Amino acid sequence: MKNNLEEVLGIHFNNKGLLTEALTHSSYGNEHNTPYNERLEFLGDAVIELLMSQYLYLKSEISEGQMTKKRAQSVCEEALVKYADKINLKEYMLLGHGEELSNGRNRPAIIADCFEAVFGAVYLDQGYFVAYELFEKLVIPHLDLLNDIKDYKSTLQEYVQSFKNTITYELISEEGPAHDKTYTVKVLMDGVTLGIGIGKTKKEAEQNAAKEALEKKVD
Repeated sequence: MKNNLEEVLGIHFNNKGLLTEALTHSSYGNEHNTPYNERLEFLGDAVIELLMSQYLYLKSEISEGQMTKKRAQSVCEEALVKYADKINLKEYMLLGHGEELSNGRNRPAIIADCFEAVFGAVYLDQGYFVAYELFEKLVIPHLDLLNDIKDYKSTLQEYVQSFKNTITYELISEEGPAHDKTYTVKVLMDGVTLGIGIGKTKKEAEQNAAKEALEKKVD
């Protein structure tokens, strides 16, 4: 299965253990006492954001604000799942028994994290330029699929900037086992809470907090 994914990616890993780790969810890792993909997901998140930043800078003439909004839309969880679905990534993921029974293979957060982890693994194993080539193959052709994605964080950011204010996101709580956490986040403007959001990832919770703030018609 892993070898099949290498064929799909068009990359043959020098360290195949990195790819296995990228595909391994914490539930599987904890059950089998093997490394799992949270650290690679952390790295891959930054790699994908940098790749998208470079692409927007080189391939467009839009303003900084427009690039920021487009980047946020293009690397959000919903977008990552769309890219991952194009290579059927969820079928390659290694999940624990409980996650399999609870339909974890179709959970957007798990799929998005795995996609980021794959990019983290490619970056470590093959370097930046190969990662960018993969980005051009897996991401760029599908940017037109993102028009319906609602990026509440960027919308809220634009709104408060018009009043010369700043917003921050603060983690309120993190509950549940490592493989099934629930995050609660609040968004603040100059120290005042505008909205609170809950999600299975911090990113999802932040989006939901921004959504609540917008629904309240912040002023």
